Amino acid sequence: MTFSTDIETLAPATDAEIGEKASAGRPVPVAVISAITITAIIGVWALASSYALVSPVFLPSPRQVVIALYNLIVTGFVDATLAEHVGASLYRIFGALIASILIGIPAGIAIGTSRVGRGILDPIVEFLRPLPPLAYLPLIIIWVGIGEASKITVIALSMLPSIILSTSAGVRSVSKDHVNAARSLGATRRQVLAEVVLPSAVPSILTGVRIALGAGWTTLVAAELVAATSGIGFMIQSAAQFLVTDIVIAGIVVIALIAILLEFLARLIERRLVPWAAHR
Repeated sequence: MTFSTDIETLAPATDAEIGEKASAGRPVPVAVISAITITAIIGVWALASSYALVSPVFLPSPRQVVIALYNLIVTGFVDATLAEHVGASLYRIFGALIASILIGIPAGIAIGTSRVGRGILDPIVEFLRPLPPLAYLPLIIIWVGIGEASKITVIALSMLPSIILSTSAGVRSVSKDHVNAARSLGATRRQVLAEVVLPSAVPSILTGVRIALGAGWTTLVAAELVAATSGIGFMIQSAAQFLVTDIVIAGIVVIALIAILLEFLARLIERRLVPWAAHR
């Protein structure tokens, strides 16, 4: 019987080979993939506009959109600068968010802790949840009027179901062992709710707030159709009526950037308040 040995397999690996193996096994970061995707989309967009594959009326070039965005910042559009439009929209979004939090968290706690609360509030939430905002917008105008209150009300109604359902889910998921331990130590019902249930439900509540922010932005454009004189949605609608497509695209980009920034801030708050539950 003969034995043969491959000398190359016994030879120690060089530093270059070790580096190649390490780089081959290291996955590409998600941020790099996202950057490549965005660059590719902008590249295809620029090529389509430069070769006139689509009319500039319908698809202006990226350069035109950047110029339009600069003009929005400096001179504005429809009697307001970009900062004024953004400020008006953020006022409506945060006003609606505060109102929906003040109503949604107590309603979610009632659903999660009480059979009576669940019986009263569940049908209302399930009625509102699938309704698109445009369905009840005319009714809100009749009831509230065409001022800021109607816009904030419509946005708040689109945010409410997410906060209520997330809060009730967080309350129901609280460990019974923790509740029983608090009761065995003499805690009252109010103390159990304040010291055990609510802190445990905070991650779910914050998730509901993040989802509600997304729903609020999608409702913003519809809300600003009603007798608005400023706001990003109003600006986009006004530009669309006159086929000023570069302003429309610039407005969409601004909405996306603000939504991404708010999502980042919401995740930062989640990491600070509930670091044990923040996995992203």
